[in-house]
Amino acid sequence: MNLSKREFLQVLGSASAAGMALGPWAEAEAASAGQALYELPRFGNVSLLHMTDCHAQLLPIRFREPSVNLGVGAMQGQLPHLVGETLLKRVGVRPGTPLAHAYTALDFEKASRRYGKVGGFAHLATLVKRLRASRPGALLLDGGDTWQGSATSLWTNAQDMVDACKLLGVDVMTGHWEFTYGMERVKEIVEKDFAGKVDFVAQNVKTNDFGDPVFKPYVIREINGVPVAIVGQAFPYTPIANPRYLVADWEFGIQDENLQRQVDEARGKGAQLVVVLSHNGMDVDLKMASRVRGIDAILGGHTHDGVPMAVPVKNPGGTTLVTNAGSNGKFLGVLDLEVKDGKLADFRYRLLPVFSNLLPADAEMQALIDKIRAPYADRLAQPLATTEGLLYRRGNFNGSWDQLLCDALMDTQGAEIAFSPGFRWGTSLLPGEVITRELMMDQLAITYPYATLTEMTGEFIKTVLEDVADNLFNPDPYYQQGGDMVRVGGLSYAIDPMARAGQRIHDMRLGGKPLDAAKRYKVAGWAPVAEEARSQPGVKPVWEHVEAWLRAQGGKVKPRRLNTPRLIGMAGNPGVMP
Repeated sequence: MNLSKREFLQVLGSASAAGMALGPWAEAEAASAGQALYELPRFGNVSLLHMTDCHAQLLPIRFREPSVNLGVGAMQGQLPHLVGETLLKRVGVRPGTPLAHAYTALDFEKASRRYGKVGGFAHLATLVKRLRASRPGALLLDGGDTWQGSATSLWTNAQDMVDACKLLGVDVMTGHWEFTYGMERVKEIVEKDFAGKVDFVAQNVKTNDFGDPVFKPYVIREINGVPVAIVGQAFPYTPIANPRYLVADWEFGIQDENLQRQVDEARGKGAQLVVVLSHNGMDVDLKMASRVRGIDAILGGHTHDGVPMAVPVKNPGGTTLVTNAGSNGKFLGVLDLEVKDGKLADFRYRLLPVFSNLLPADAEMQALIDKIRAPYADRLAQPLATTEGLLYRRGNFNGSWDQLLCDALMDTQGAEIAFSPGFRWGTSLLPGEVITRELMMDQLAITYPYATLTEMTGEFIKTVLEDVADNLFNPDPYYQQGGDMVRVGGLSYAIDPMARAGQRIHDMRLGGKPLDAAKRYKVAGWAPVAEEARSQPGVKPVWEHVEAWLRAQGGKVKPRRLNTPRLIGMAGNPGVMP
């Protein structure tokens, strides 16, 4: 679908307000107006291109941004915890424009049909090549969560994404979900596939026995005569959020003190610019920026926040810029920096949406994608049902995809209650679109996919919900360990996110009756982090349950009624869309 000239002119007004320096848009014809969005004037002498959390999406997709993204403590009402029109007002983007669609969930179904799909590695490759042509020496940095999230990434043991990233020209990366392929596979890729091509950096991953670094903590690359240090910060809570047995010999953590040592060492080796390539999550990055001296910018990921501006943070050593570049390949961050007399003097930042209708597919990348997908084409395209409602995942509490998963697990396993992890990845579908096996697997493709059925007391269920809520809403970002709230099927409850730990969950009910603390209930779930779960008798991967349920729906999946908790004290919160 092609946008009209009038629609492109709308982009001009909104993007200019956001400081996106689009150039002579008003004179552009409809055929060339789309190009103007990506014709950024060169600035400074150092350019960094930043992608993160693509979750193995090689093709253009739909992805709905959250309508609930609550900030707690000092982060309430601050970026990235703004949604909808509140976010647009903060960053100077008008509602009803393509950028408004890229950055928010406003009128998602209508806007997605109007502006088309986003992302896709072939379209991203075209954008990367254009920007590199105008920015000699620019580095492409990958913030991780790249090798996981699709059927082909799972079935090829991540090889599809490894090959695509090498062709894309990634220079430096760090990781998180990469580690769920296991230590041996990660080391194999880093030491063989990436050798001499991609630097995998992580200052906070060490061996359990002697504390030796597993990966290079940083690299120094020279860009137009400026030595630039890229320090890696892998997801610090990998052994907690994901199975410990997959990284049994490694320890993680935030490790501020070690990060400070690495920054100081890089400076001592002549680095005039120090950038942290982080997978902490934006709240953690903001706190880290206030504590560690000598960092010029943090290019962040993990929380999937598409933040159109760089947030300056004061610290004892000066100011650090903190960014976060969204997810699913729908954005590319562009950080242009002017380094003078050995230090950062000025910058420009843009978060560019990758509209696949406005960027032609790069032929070489498309050929690779076609080759990767060819052996699996029939399996991927298998139709399972048609959705009559919007399917999406992202949001603090629930999404219609997650509701579908909970409903399917309760039905197929005879459970009264279902838990589904608060994963932030997973593509979106519009009403009337076909749920293929590929699109189902976009929600489920992990290396520990086992479906579970467990008896839990009402007391233990409350403990689970309280623990997850504290993980998400702890006012200290360093105790937030990733993900959104566990999705719940069957059970209703109320939550006060601003309350103290252990006092957030209230009024738990099943079938309208209060949950009995002493009674045992059948609870379905999936993605257990415990190693013994995969060896339980009769255990099956979650996609077998979901596919069977989809096929049993008679070809149509009705719109899901979201089982979202009742929010206490959140009226008027800027992290909640009305």
